[in-house]
Amino acid sequence: MYLTLDMQRLQETGLLTPPDSFDGLSPPLGGGSVTTWLIDTRSLWPGNSILYAPGAAHAMSLISEEERKIIMGKMFIADARMSLASALMKRLFISQALGIAWNEVRLARKGDPKHGKPCAVDAVGRVIEGIDFNISHQNGLVALIGWDGQVPHSYNSDNTINGLISPTAGLRDGVTVGIDIVCVNERDDYRTIDTEGLDGWVDIYEFIFSDEERWSMKYDIDYVTLLDGSFLTRHEIGRHDRCIARNRDISCKLPSGNHVDFSSERLIEAKLRRFYTYFCYKESYIKLSGEALLAPWIRDLEFFDVRSPKPGNPARCSTDGMWGEEVDDVEVYMNGKEVNDVKMKIQSFEEGFMISTAMQGDVQGLKVPGFTTLDLNADVLDYAAAHLDHP
Repeated sequence: MYLTLDMQRLQETGLLTPPDSFDGLSPPLGGGSVTTWLIDTRSLWPGNSILYAPGAAHAMSLISEEERKIIMGKMFIADARMSLASALMKRLFISQALGIAWNEVRLARKGDPKHGKPCAVDAVGRVIEGIDFNISHQNGLVALIGWDGQVPHSYNSDNTINGLISPTAGLRDGVTVGIDIVCVNERDDYRTIDTEGLDGWVDIYEFIFSDEERWSMKYDIDYVTLLDGSFLTRHEIGRHDRCIARNRDISCKLPSGNHVDFSSERLIEAKLRRFYTYFCYKESYIKLSGEALLAPWIRDLEFFDVRSPKPGNPARCSTDGMWGEEVDDVEVYMNGKEVNDVKMKIQSFEEGFMISTAMQGDVQGLKVPGFTTLDLNADVLDYAAAHLDHP
């Protein structure tokens, strides 16, 4: 029997994706579902040290000794919070996907034991096929994408899962997933931009992006967000899109005949957002295989028809938790040829965050659902308590 949280609760929160929710397409052979979760750690485990943060000791008791050592070694509590949430989310996904007890979840890394992509393994360390997951965290947010391509499990008399290692009819394997979060406003990029210009700043990353991609970052524009929350389109901006410096006055004449005056800082902000859209796409793609930004083929991976998603919050708004635009029509090329077995999506969160997801393999008929924001207590800790020693 496949035991999870209360079924109605799962469906209401999006933790359970019905098998027929594939955007009008036929469900894939053998079933399969995609999970996307988010935890906002910015208000969790307050204080200056994870060792003394209220509730942290209980959460730490639910993960491995190795993970606890890594978390306690973090210099800043903000990083420790994200690492702790990441460890909990991985266990939650694996426990639910495999229908096993929380304490039976075992983690390892594919390939390189230190830098390889995290994976679930059985009691003797063999990689469990049919599921894949990836985690990203940035500036307080932790996000997970998970793929569950398992067929319904059968159990042995000792309650161990049967058939995970042997080939299983109907198993849809070969699907890998990747995810990345960026925060546009987190770094002080303007110091270099004011000295070198936006073009000089973009060229710092020539080892990551192709010439075509960098040209588009410098001189193309999607839209400009004004301080009143309104947008100017690329057509309304016109040749002002060639501006690569801040602190200049720009005046646009709109088709209506009206003039709009704004600082070029808004334009540079829009181009930074576009740069980080490219960066987020590229990072989530290379995380499909667990490789880093130093992958030798990274400049051969190119993205076209890139559009940065409009933010969830108006400029300079402090409201938290608002989701923005989703964009899923980017084109992916490798060595000049289109990659047809990958699906990518990027969505904005609040004013400065963007989250990109990538799925590759047998992805026909699959759709990445909207993110579900998990409640630490109700969705994670209560589940762990109920399934600690039994599925």
